[in-house]
Amino acid sequence: MISTPSIFPDDPVELKRIIAQLTAEKASLSDQHESLRRHYEAENELLREQIRKLFDQLFGRKSEKLFGGSPQLLLFDMPEIDPEVETEVEEKVVIEAHSRKKAGRKPLPESLPRVEVVHDIEEEEKVCGCGAALERIGEEVSEKLDIIPAIIRVIRHIRPKYSCRCCEGVEDDGPTIKIAPVPPQIVPKGIASAGLLAHILTAKFADALPFYRQEKQFARLGVEIGRATMCNWAMKAAEACKPLLELLSQEIRSGPLINIDETTVQVLHEPGRSPTTKSYMWIFRGGDPQKVSLIYRYAPTRSGDVAASFIKKYKGAVQTDGYVGYDFLDTKDSIIHLGCWAHVRRKFMDAAKAGSSKSKKRGSVDVALGYIRKLYGIEKQAKVQELDAEQVVALRQSEVKPMLEKFRQWLEKKSLQVVPKSLLGKAVSYTLDQWPRLVGYLEIGYATPDNNLAENAIRPFVVGRKNWLFAGTPEGAAASAAMYSLIETAKVNGLDTYKYLRFLFENLPFAKSEEEYRNLLPQQLDADKLVLQQSYSVV
Repeated sequence: MISTPSIFPDDPVELKRIIAQLTAEKASLSDQHESLRRHYEAENELLREQIRKLFDQLFGRKSEKLFGGSPQLLLFDMPEIDPEVETEVEEKVVIEAHSRKKAGRKPLPESLPRVEVVHDIEEEEKVCGCGAALERIGEEVSEKLDIIPAIIRVIRHIRPKYSCRCCEGVEDDGPTIKIAPVPPQIVPKGIASAGLLAHILTAKFADALPFYRQEKQFARLGVEIGRATMCNWAMKAAEACKPLLELLSQEIRSGPLINIDETTVQVLHEPGRSPTTKSYMWIFRGGDPQKVSLIYRYAPTRSGDVAASFIKKYKGAVQTDGYVGYDFLDTKDSIIHLGCWAHVRRKFMDAAKAGSSKSKKRGSVDVALGYIRKLYGIEKQAKVQELDAEQVVALRQSEVKPMLEKFRQWLEKKSLQVVPKSLLGKAVSYTLDQWPRLVGYLEIGYATPDNNLAENAIRPFVVGRKNWLFAGTPEGAAASAAMYSLIETAKVNGLDTYKYLRFLFENLPFAKSEEEYRNLLPQQLDADKLVLQQSYSVV
């Protein structure tokens, strides 16, 4: 506060000194006020930014696109921006020629059986007014799709008994009755056939239909199968599939690249933990790029130890997001740790969505997104040209690497200009921190710029979780992981889920050696040659 003397001196010199002092104090207070104003304005802008982000998360589109409607809007509304001049520039847009799809209903598959129903006119109407008989000159055909509800049948396994009526077993040291052994089954002494088990597990883990809904469906068909029974069958099936899961893990660790991701899962009855405590489902994707393998693994923690225990002595590339639990990968000489450009783009998209329409930050965000868009444009070019791994590396070195170096320089310059706590500041900081991982893919032709392969692989589990909400026990969560591993591996290798599971459950009880188990892996089967072996006569 400015101090005002109670009595002004008569001395002009002293009076000038007081006036100068008061003027200096006023200027200092004005500077402090302006500094505080800028500070609080910046804080308010950060809060407004967070509010806009929360509103977008609650009520906005889940898509990461900035604009709705036609995807072609991006071609016009988001031009390439010169990093040095963050202003909108004119850009020529070349739209590739395309052919318009013919409108109308798609024809029904020819493979479906046909039942013909003839709608003919009455016989008396087949006479012309002149008295002559009408002749058939053609027909009009329209097809309707019909469906018959699932047919449930009971398969009676009959095992004849044989004994000797002559000696009554004397020659065999007592009565002897000979009978064929019980065929091995996934669920011993249970009523579930391979087909029923495949149907239930496909509905649960491929179609995200919880057991309690399936229970109601079976009730409408006149069969009582409780949800607890179905859960028990699933756990027995998972137990029988353990040898296959170990082989899948080996396949993943033998490949050149492993993609890792994780998501939450709630387990109600876990010893020593509250029902509301978060547990995690991990996904590991890898193996032969032409015959991909996936392993889901349940763990009560998100610790990086889960990933460390899986990869063990693995040598190759591992791609993850920026979660700190994966930082241990940077310390392993045998592993090339790759980052995810999709997460980088997501953070800049958050800044774009939360930013004010009048904010100057939008120009900076557009610059960053322009660089990332160029990066993916080059990757699309390589895919269209069907380049091999060596050609992809050469293309990245010649076009992507120089462009990313300019991007890094721009980020370092921008990091000194933006508010660190703002969404743009966090996006810039995240990108720079992840930079060694983000550029690692440039040297690896079979790697992609992002970890979307793992994220896409874990999405079916997320969809299922929205329907069945939680797992009852850790054993149930582990069984779910086993089923997802086999089903998603089958899907990524082009197999029909039901056909594969039925084939697996029909043949798995007879497998004894590692080679026999390996022949049952989805990668070893051809979709066109996947034949269900069991056939029964109807009595």
